[in-house]
Amino acid sequence: MTTSTRLTARLLMIALAMSAAIGCSHEPQAVAAAASATSAVAPVAAAGAASTTTDPMAVPHGDHNPKHGGVVFMNGDMHFEVVLGRDGRHQVYFSDAVRAELPAAVAKDVVITVTRGGGGAPEAITARIDDTGESWIAEGKPVGTGEASARIAYTAANGPYFLDTPFMPPAP
Repeated sequence: MTTSTRLTARLLMIALAMSAAIGCSHEPQAVAAAASATSAVAPVAAAGAASTTTDPMAVPHGDHNPKHGGVVFMNGDMHFEVVLGRDGRHQVYFSDAVRAELPAAVAKDVVITVTRGGGGAPEAITARIDDTGESWIAEGKPVGTGEASARIAYTAANGPYFLDTPFMPPAP
């Protein structure tokens, strides 16, 4: 095993250990597949660097980039992207551990509760599945430009779940 291969294997194991420590769960098969990917390392002579033939985004939890302009969160091996709109229209998309899109029906009872800064009662908005079956849509009152937060709640195979987040609308 070359030095670059050993370094890549060590970095992968550190990344897996760190993600496990922060709550990412991995199927044993996925960890084994990720570990075996290090054997596909080939040295690049000109740069003196290592390159893998395996797409790093195919490693569970290797991709947390938003695909719909929102913010990506995790619940176990399921990811969900939340798109909060100041106009009062919000969406939630679900994906698996490697960020392959899942149908909206993977979850149920999706509710987005918006709490606006400056007082007032929180607004609980029951979401519905969009016409394509890809996301959940919640339509409420405009949020305005002040501080706000949102609670995203749903039920999936691993039970009920909720997450509170500052209101982060998509960049214009």
